[in-house]
Amino acid sequence: MSEQNTGVIHDIGYQRYEGPRLGRAYSSRSLFTHSVRGAYGLGRSAWAKVLPFGLLSLAGMAALVLVVVNTQLPTEVIDYVGIASTFTYAATAFVAVVAPELVSTDLRGNVLSLYLSRPLRRADYALTKLAALAAATFVMLGAPMLILFLGMAFSTDDGISGVFSEAGGLLVGLLAAAIHATVLAAIALPFAALTGRRVFATGMIVAVSLLTAPVSGALMAFSTGDAAHLAGLVNPVNLLNGVDRWLFDGGVIDIGSYGPVYGLVALAIVLVGAACTVWRYRKAKA
Repeated sequence: MSEQNTGVIHDIGYQRYEGPRLGRAYSSRSLFTHSVRGAYGLGRSAWAKVLPFGLLSLAGMAALVLVVVNTQLPTEVIDYVGIASTFTYAATAFVAVVAPELVSTDLRGNVLSLYLSRPLRRADYALTKLAALAAATFVMLGAPMLILFLGMAFSTDDGISGVFSEAGGLLVGLLAAAIHATVLAAIALPFAALTGRRVFATGMIVAVSLLTAPVSGALMAFSTGDAAHLAGLVNPVNLLNGVDRWLFDGGVIDIGSYGPVYGLVALAIVLVGAACTVWRYRKAKA
């Protein structure tokens, strides 16, 4: 009679996790922090830091030049809102490169399932990435404003009242920067989420600005009346300049009485961009 084989259970030390479960909010905060750091290449190779810190350095040097110029002339050449309007071109280049870094890499590496294992949900991932891109862009626009504030506050001849006046201007500028950053992020991220190839994603984002800029410029130059005032809606940079003109009496384009239209279009872009990003990740393979 042959001897029967019997199974043996071995204890190899696995234990059930009984610690705290931090939930969706903690996961979203962690993803947000990781994404903002990744936008500036922190924790990555030196090559990944070249563009974001290069643009940040150029913006800082431009702000230092503005400090010198503004303190030497009787009137300011450019104010805080003007920085947001002028540096929007650099911010557009920033989101065109950074947005694919934030989402295209995850799509190409098929690691989305790791993020969505639990407790993070698809909408959480999409909206957190959108918020991270907006925050990183806000830093890009807000840093030169802070440099300008420090330079102007220390060189004011009006004492503490002059410092408070500069602080008020800084707050208005930061509000404009937040609007610019949010709109640009809402435009860029849905395009970046369409493909896992960063070059294609960057090309699509850049194309939105490059193809619409000459159309908008031509309409403003060769049209009159309402058509000229509404031509800025065609291009994201001109759209944001129109919002600056409406809300802060800044910007560099003439929008006539159509300020509320520019504001509504900017708001619609944010809402549609967020909705498209969430929809994209509901359909994404995980």
